[in-house]
Amino acid sequence: MIAEDGDHYRYRHYHSDTEASGTDKVPRRSTLSGPLYKKVRRKSAGFNVGDSRYSKDDGYVEVTLDVFRDSMAIHSVKASSSNGSCHLEEDPELALLAKGVEKKSIMGSSMVSNLKKLTSFSKKPRFDRSKSAAAHALKGLKFITKTDGGHGWSAVEKRFDEITASNIGVLPRSRFGECIGMESMEFAGQLFDALARKRNIQGDSIDKAHLKEFWDQISNQSFDARLQTFFEMVDKDADGRITEEEIREIISLSASANKLSNIQKQAEEYAALIMEELDPDHQGYIMINDLEMLLLQAPNQTVRGESRHLSHMLSQKLKPTFDTPVKRFYRDTKYFIIDNWQRVWVMALWIGVMCVLFTYKYVQYRRRGDVFGVLGNCVCLAKGAAETLKLNMALVLLPVCRNTITWLRNKTKLGVVVPFDDNLNFHKVIAVGISIGVGVHAIAHLACDFPRLLDATPNEYEPMKQYFGEQPKSYWHFVNHPEGVTGIIMVVLMAIAFTLAAPCFRRGRMSLPKPLNKVTGFNAFWYSHHLFVIVYTLLIVHGIKLFLTKKWYQKTTWMYLAFPVILYVCERLTRMLRSSIKAVTIQKVALYPGNVLALHMSRPHGFRYKSGQYMFVNCAAVSPFEWHPFSITSAPGDDYLSVHIRTLGDWTRQLKTVFSEVCQQPTNGKSGLLRADFIHGTYKPDFPRVLIDGPYGAAAQDYKKYEVVLLVGLGIGATPMISIVKDIVNNIRAREEEETRSMETGNNKTSPPRRKESFKTRRAYFYWVTREQGSFDWFKGIMNEVAEMDHNHVIELHNYCTSVYEEGDARSALITMLQSLNHAKNGVDIVSGTRVKSHFAKPNWRSVYKQIAVNHNNSRVGVFYCGAHALTKELRQLASDFSHKTSTKFDFHKENF
Repeated sequence: MIAEDGDHYRYRHYHSDTEASGTDKVPRRSTLSGPLYKKVRRKSAGFNVGDSRYSKDDGYVEVTLDVFRDSMAIHSVKASSSNGSCHLEEDPELALLAKGVEKKSIMGSSMVSNLKKLTSFSKKPRFDRSKSAAAHALKGLKFITKTDGGHGWSAVEKRFDEITASNIGVLPRSRFGECIGMESMEFAGQLFDALARKRNIQGDSIDKAHLKEFWDQISNQSFDARLQTFFEMVDKDADGRITEEEIREIISLSASANKLSNIQKQAEEYAALIMEELDPDHQGYIMINDLEMLLLQAPNQTVRGESRHLSHMLSQKLKPTFDTPVKRFYRDTKYFIIDNWQRVWVMALWIGVMCVLFTYKYVQYRRRGDVFGVLGNCVCLAKGAAETLKLNMALVLLPVCRNTITWLRNKTKLGVVVPFDDNLNFHKVIAVGISIGVGVHAIAHLACDFPRLLDATPNEYEPMKQYFGEQPKSYWHFVNHPEGVTGIIMVVLMAIAFTLAAPCFRRGRMSLPKPLNKVTGFNAFWYSHHLFVIVYTLLIVHGIKLFLTKKWYQKTTWMYLAFPVILYVCERLTRMLRSSIKAVTIQKVALYPGNVLALHMSRPHGFRYKSGQYMFVNCAAVSPFEWHPFSITSAPGDDYLSVHIRTLGDWTRQLKTVFSEVCQQPTNGKSGLLRADFIHGTYKPDFPRVLIDGPYGAAAQDYKKYEVVLLVGLGIGATPMISIVKDIVNNIRAREEEETRSMETGNNKTSPPRRKESFKTRRAYFYWVTREQGSFDWFKGIMNEVAEMDHNHVIELHNYCTSVYEEGDARSALITMLQSLNHAKNGVDIVSGTRVKSHFAKPNWRSVYKQIAVNHNNSRVGVFYCGAHALTKELRQLASDFSHKTSTKFDFHKENF
């Protein structure tokens, strides 16, 4: 912008959407220069597509505007060159246009729309690549990721030498992708053909010199070069034109490279869509400039100035600081305590009690001169460890009393100070304590106490006769005693249970030959854990038949165990009784891609639950004794219960088989590979009998405590989040209806609240990350329902398909185009099949947290994650970093499977 004559300004406008408006109180005359074109190219439904061909000789016009406050009038319109010198003849159409709007006052938004109208007469629209719209696309069409030409050639050359060592320095087409580091061999083959075709290379092999040429082209950072390469891949007959058949082939190839089977099946339909968009005159082909124009369509995103400022401030705060080791240790310790104070005090209390009990028993036997004189410190260690074992064997049952924990979580305020979400982690910690106690107790007795008794002189042994009788001559005297037999059996059973509970065995990761492979998997874990019924029985016997303690009130083992064992037995009886009373009827079954079985069942009377909770499912046709937990995917407001079960182990595999036998192929466009509906249709399937037990509390149920929530589901981990998303929509709709009724009655202050529990959530961000395209079928109906019902845009839905190469990669470029075209025209995403637009590759979680921190300054955000352990550490660390360095606090909650 160049100032001329004080208040006369000239704006040069090169077909951008930049808008200029005057706000001064004095009249201002402004000149607007830009191309005015005579012909408007037809635009298709909802997607702005133009022609990118541009010549430096294109004419411009100079428009002089009179601007005063919110008014604008056209003063004159005349032809002008790009440097301001007039050399073009005045166009009659321009003069007519100027007359039509000359001296007319245009107010507010009308001024902007008419300015756009002036520049919309397009003869040859030009994409200005310096603008933000094109800047996004310029990052795209990369054939090689994570490297560039010079840096990556050394690795390519090394692989070339390794591959061609046995065939005289010639690289075959079949190994081209392997050589350049491209995973998709089929796509790499097509790329090879395009590069060879351009150089008139015959045959299916190249030497190192040609490979260097290929590499220089595909690693070229110029967008024009990448565009040309991509065009040559599509244009297989090298005639400079792309036909519909060629587009169909490249769509099929791109879909195959990205593991998008549904798109591959519809390649012909999507090719027709592109031709309809880019070939409105039905010439039967498109040119490279049409392809360029489509690639340069930018995402419609705007960032307010305030948000941009906050984002910059956050970036500065999140930069790593370089402190001294002492300061860093102090800061890390402080943050650790702030983030984990609930766990810290529970662990400190537990460890403190263990130390007190061990010390008490150690000192007690240290003071027993008759015993200590013969057995020494060995007996003190054994008895100290035994005392901690008694308490730990009692405590280990409490974290698995799920009904009690759910009641304490829902009905009391203990959840503020007690980390109920860590019940299973505490259960594992206590198990480690039990292992240590058993080890110390057994070693002290077997390796120290018993040998001392055997080696003692008659005089030294004399005080021991009252406890052990006559001095034994053999070690087996102690082992054959009830205390020895029960102790050894308990150690063996605990070793079996603890070993099969290890993740490598429980998750079936351990590969063992037959028949040892039966000891891996969830079934082995489940059955081996029930060996503790025997262990607790033997423990009570072991505690009664003590060598050194004769008085009944000093035999305290049963005292420690009485309350926890009774509580646990009552829990199991309650589960058995409740599951038998709460009979359910299977209403609908669907088998989805990715080996996911969806069960919709009747909701038992009185079955009240919260979104995020889970329940146990039993199917007698698979196993009458096994109960497995699954998150509830229906919302509390629904009149049915639903769970989505992914086949991961023995039990789930058999369950899928049992229900598949009663299912049929879906009809009338219904989703699922196999489907059975008891309510609708003439076919009445004979479903297996299913029992449920629950509901039980989980971390995700506390989402209502937060005004802003971030929900993250990894694969099948989306199940509790789906229920939450539905519940948020239902609650918001119910609140709006209640407010509407209150306004109609005019008595909103005195009307009693309909909802008993507080619902604070006002904004939700849902990120679902899955590997397979077919996974989106699991909750397609729910996602569409939420998108339709959420009129106020309370829930921001994000689907990520990690099988697709990141946005900007040439292998996904055409998928990105198709996605934009189809979503603009039909409102449906081609990847997920829903109204929610999908993203490619993995989310940038730091950017996700940053955006939420910018949008919700000085707020507390609840982060709820459900999925595999792999993502837990990153999400927890980011929540901690942003909480400490920004004014937005993130509370992280997780549920792993």
